[in-house]
Amino acid sequence: MGATGDVGYRALVPQRPHDRSGASADAPSSGSSRRRAALSGAPAKVHAHTSEDGVVEVRRSPRRRRTVTAYREHGRTVVLIPAAFSPAEERRWVDQMVAKLRRQEERRRRSLGGDEQLLERAATLSAAHLGGGPLPVSVRWVDNQNRRWGSCTPADGTIRLSRRLQGMPEYVVDYVLVHELAHLVEPGHGPAFWELVGRYPLAERALGFLEGVELGAARPGGAQLPD
Repeated sequence: MGATGDVGYRALVPQRPHDRSGASADAPSSGSSRRRAALSGAPAKVHAHTSEDGVVEVRRSPRRRRTVTAYREHGRTVVLIPAAFSPAEERRWVDQMVAKLRRQEERRRRSLGGDEQLLERAATLSAAHLGGGPLPVSVRWVDNQNRRWGSCTPADGTIRLSRRLQGMPEYVVDYVLVHELAHLVEPGHGPAFWELVGRYPLAERALGFLEGVELGAARPGGAQLPD
């Protein structure tokens, strides 16, 4: 991001602890499976599983008895399962939990709406956290921002958000909007700019989430976010 012309958001601070959102479910287990899990003191085993969502990191835990959990972490899909699961149970539950994650993300996409809803959302955030001062002329989703989460042009009051944000938690999208709204007041990244951004109460949490995604995408073999 530069101080003149278009400015945009990428992670600009040291990495913070990641945040994650996901799904969980209880899996039926036999008494023998529970006993095997309780008696085992071995650490969790990690391996890769291929699903419709691409490569999934499966973590088998001897302490996990019935609960199956799935979430996105550092740009990857992670599924936690009991160590006693058979290969067939693993395949069934991984596919089921990945599908559940995708449904959750699709609901988030629909809830965010189109460009008109984004503009209304920006106005609400400006009023709630920035005194209603910065009001963009337009806010729209774009497909050509693969290295930025958002950008704005202070000269004409326009804001653009990467469509990669769709499917992420709403507080993350709101943070990027607040970030770009602050640029309408402060084009650079000086103390005054960060003071404005810091008024959003979930700023630190959202930064941690986005930095985790960026870290995962940068790792060899890291999963790419859906466009």
